[in-house]
Amino acid sequence: EGIAERHIPFLTQRFYRVDSDRSRASGGTGLGLAIVAKVLLRHDARLFVESTLGRGSTFTCVFPSSRLKLHPALSPPAV
Repeated sequence: EGIAERHIPFLTQRFYRVDSDRSRASGGTGLGLAIVAKVLLRHDARLFVESTLGRGSTFTCVFPSSRLKLHPALSPPAV
């Protein structure tokens, strides 16, 4: 559905709900993105939210390269 721009700065606050009626009906507590934000903070990462009403939302987590570690199976072969 998308999220109105005025709500985006508050999405990671504990218990914040864009639509309290809908959240109550589906069982949401308003904690999900607050938890995500705390985990990202511990990893020096950032959360970016892009949203268009009527179209939908994209949530992107960006980690600094210093925090990335390749799985051995994905590492380039040694030369």
